[in-house]
Amino acid sequence: MNIADLRRNYTHAGLTEADAGDDPLTLFRRWFDAAAEAKLPEPNAMALATVSAEGRPSNRIVLLKGVDHGLTFFTNYLSRKSRELQTNPFAAVVFLWDEIERQVRVEGTVEQVTAAESDAYYHSRPLSSRLGAWASEQSEVIPGRQILEQHQAELMAKYPDGNVPRPPHWGGYRLLPDAFEFWQGRPSRLHDRIRFRKEAGGWKRERLSP
Repeated sequence: MNIADLRRNYTHAGLTEADAGDDPLTLFRRWFDAAAEAKLPEPNAMALATVSAEGRPSNRIVLLKGVDHGLTFFTNYLSRKSRELQTNPFAAVVFLWDEIERQVRVEGTVEQVTAAESDAYYHSRPLSSRLGAWASEQSEVIPGRQILEQHQAELMAKYPDGNVPRPPHWGGYRLLPDAFEFWQGRPSRLHDRIRFRKEAGGWKRERLSP
């Protein structure tokens, strides 16, 4: 297989300024709903990029768990991503909804959500996921998978009633956007790209060349 020969022509839809409107969060919710209604696998999966104190970027997939004035996700506060966010509280995420030929890029600052928000989401999770938040020392080196399974078994014995408290080192972050880019695939690689940049008093909308 020649990787350079892998290509397709995008013909699903277009994106006009009128369609984009003036509020990127409104457009994001509309596009997200369309991805969910299309039954795409994990439409809330997003690639989260952070940067270390030394300026080295890292990226991983996390799951979006809420949209209000920002985008919320949850993780271990001792993980690599969290250590980088504590040092450099800026991040970027990308959503790829390939089946409907769309991408969304979001950039902004990141803050921890309140303890009450973290508690509410944690206690909505399945028991196995709640135990997993305790069992995993995320991003740390471990001798083998058996250590995770051992921790999980110990926790199941410790909390037989399923009443598992939220770990103090686990909770949410909210990405507060100051830039959005909406990408709609178009024929001949002449894609539609609409960017919103936050300015005093609102959002500035711009069309970018593909």
